[in-house]
Amino acid sequence: MKYISLSIAAALMLTGCQSILSQSKSHSVETNQEDQALIDIASVVEINQALLVDEAIDVIHPVADANIDLGNNVEESYLADDVWQRIRSQLKFPIPENRRMTNQRDWFVKHPAYLTRVGKRAEPFLHYIVQELEANDMPLEIALLPIVESAFDPFAYSHGRASGMWQFVPGTGKRFGMKQNWWYDGRRDVIASTKGAIKYLKYLNKFFDGDWMLALAAYNSGEGRVQRAVRNNKKKGLPTDFWSLDLPKETRAYVPKLLALADIVKRSDELKIKLHKIENKAVVSQINIGSQLDLAKAAQLAGLSLIELQRLNPGFNRWATDPDGPHYLLLPNHKVPSFELALAKLEKKERLAWQRYKINSGDSLGLIAKKFNTEIDLIKQINKVKGNQIRAGKFLLIPVATASLDSYILSQDQRLAKTQNRELAGEKRIHIVKSGDTLWDLSRSYNVSTRSIAKWNGMAPRDTIKPGQKLVIWQKATVTKVAKNQTMPNTQAIIRNITYRVRKGDSFARIADKFNVTITEIERWNSLKRSKYLQPGQKLKLSVDVTNNI
Repeated sequence: MKYISLSIAAALMLTGCQSILSQSKSHSVETNQEDQALIDIASVVEINQALLVDEAIDVIHPVADANIDLGNNVEESYLADDVWQRIRSQLKFPIPENRRMTNQRDWFVKHPAYLTRVGKRAEPFLHYIVQELEANDMPLEIALLPIVESAFDPFAYSHGRASGMWQFVPGTGKRFGMKQNWWYDGRRDVIASTKGAIKYLKYLNKFFDGDWMLALAAYNSGEGRVQRAVRNNKKKGLPTDFWSLDLPKETRAYVPKLLALADIVKRSDELKIKLHKIENKAVVSQINIGSQLDLAKAAQLAGLSLIELQRLNPGFNRWATDPDGPHYLLLPNHKVPSFELALAKLEKKERLAWQRYKINSGDSLGLIAKKFNTEIDLIKQINKVKGNQIRAGKFLLIPVATASLDSYILSQDQRLAKTQNRELAGEKRIHIVKSGDTLWDLSRSYNVSTRSIAKWNGMAPRDTIKPGQKLVIWQKATVTKVAKNQTMPNTQAIIRNITYRVRKGDSFARIADKFNVTITEIERWNSLKRSKYLQPGQKLKLSVDVTNNI
């Protein structure tokens, strides 16, 4: 079988956190305006835990032979013992010592734990990315771009509809070879998205006549936006380099973030930063499986847990691979021989579980597909059904999951269920979408923002909603207002000092509203100015009244 080697450490790392360093963005010519900041109220659980629970990474402990080298890798004698050294030896971008870059570098240096967490997420994939960049004669600085884009989280989804480790919006993803359908999203597939990102960046570099700074800026905000900024400067007789352009705030910070990371990798010893060690070898391969295969069955054949398999194969939305491909899986090299042997012995009918279903009066292909969590076209293909007409009393053969659906923890449905089941402050409402509903209409009806509704339901504000879709909506609980400087009868205010970890999208105003404090107080407690840009992961000291939360 044909192998494409990928880099992974001995352990398979869980990468479920949606902690994203970069602000949400869109790879399209038109740059979206920033949505209104989401304001919600801190729950007692958030306060008591000080919002410092790290949901980023759980470690799946490796089996004893996880470091076995099967001889699939070509040893490169010039390389040191970790992939950071391989990157470090080929960095070429000049690093300007200007305020925009040094501010970003200072933040990373002050938050080494963040770099460690991101390094752990990068561990399964960084070696492969480096290999692909070298094969395409691309700057190795681009290997660090997924840190800026998604903190190396292949499940990241921004409010600008960008998805995956490289953060592609649907249109640009399809434009550069990332298939997207009910079964599969190539924007989250590490192989497909990395190849697509390289194609897109090569296109942008050519578009801007070899200027990598402009190409990177365009990757963030679209080539049209950057091109207009260049033309505007030309008309005014101004320089047209990246640092001189009038670009969106996010884009102005985007390139400096990447350069700051490159500088840290290049001078980690000098800056006293210890990068999470990632071995400079490949121990995971891309395996051809030939046709559709249930992921639970694949995990069983490979001797992996289902979540381990899904972590390495985040492109698959459902309980099985796409019936029309891609027909490959990423597996640890030391699991490949036993997997191939077991797969060869597996009969075609055993690749999926099957159920014989008797069509009832009133059934439609859509209802049956929904009932069995599968796709209409697949039912039609298997049963040789032409058109959409079916007859009551006849039987259909339906492919079904071999395990319970809630076992596929990282499937699209289960990730959505986890998002919608989170307990937040206020009163939870369930809205079933009716024909004609829009997020804008719902936001007005429930007096919440469209961005809030999108966040509560794992969507982007510009995503479309469909009749029958279930939406979770949180409204502020009704409370009795008390005049300022007046306390409730027989109640003594209880103040707790907590540490709050800044989240993506946070602002001084949002945090102040969330904890019922003032921006001036936040500034005083943390010796900050509101004009200073807050960074995800930054810690703030707050004094919070928890009287009514005890």
